[in-house]
Amino acid sequence: MVLFGPSGCGDEFIEEGHKGILEVPQWIKSKGLDAYEYSFGHGYQMSSEKAQEAGIKFKEFDVKLSLHAPFYINFANPDDEMYQKTQGYIYTGIKFLRAFNADRLVFHPASCGKLTREEALALTANRFSETFDKMEEEGLLDGLLLCPETMGKTMQIGTYQEVVDLCKLNKHLVPTFDFGHINSLEGGTLKSKDDYKRILDYSLENIGFEKTNNCHIHFSKIQYGAKGEIKHLNYDDTMYGPEFEGLAEALIEYKLSPRVICESMSMMPHDAQIMKKIYMKILDK
Repeated sequence: MVLFGPSGCGDEFIEEGHKGILEVPQWIKSKGLDAYEYSFGHGYQMSSEKAQEAGIKFKEFDVKLSLHAPFYINFANPDDEMYQKTQGYIYTGIKFLRAFNADRLVFHPASCGKLTREEALALTANRFSETFDKMEEEGLLDGLLLCPETMGKTMQIGTYQEVVDLCKLNKHLVPTFDFGHINSLEGGTLKSKDDYKRILDYSLENIGFEKTNNCHIHFSKIQYGAKGEIKHLNYDDTMYGPEFEGLAEALIEYKLSPRVICESMSMMPHDAQIMKKIYMKILDK
């Protein structure tokens, strides 16, 4: 079963008189949604006690929770001290997964910086193996998925091929396909079901059905330019894509059950509802 939900609550949550993470699960469920992504993009600014309290609420209302690690993770930074900080952000993310009783951590893999793309990708792959194999040996990853994300800018590591290939390196790694990012990086290529199938086919061929079925999906329309992503938009934008119908058709044809998280600019829950309605309408045909 495909699960739908937002990354954050947008303006609607506040406008309806709500505040705080403890009110989110019931509110999300009342919108007919069943997933939520909490972002620590700008740092881990929450107590473990509050996370545990919130986790009980998410379980009570049966809303599946994922977390987004800080945006400044970079497995390709050649500085060893910065690499250790990146590892620390993943370790802390895992601690919060346990506190929330959440099951997946989304993170940005790397940026090229002054390295060539080939150098940055090789360094990222080596450090993925080193970091996640050690965490697995320590028993930290049991029951968890780590979800490197496809990225939307040319100087970032994170094409869909790169992310899928990195997910070969450990059994706990599954891709986050951010289709808005992919569309931005490729200059607006996602138009039809077949365009989405191209990406899913690569995943199925390289990491198999189980990992592809468990993949994480971010979806939003995104303004883009020559260097890729510029800014996220709401789903009612008519100038930029991608549209969700083609992805819904591909997921149904391939019988895939990922978690779909809406990352619109300010209308995430509303647009997540639109995506779920599109999916259900196609499914019921």
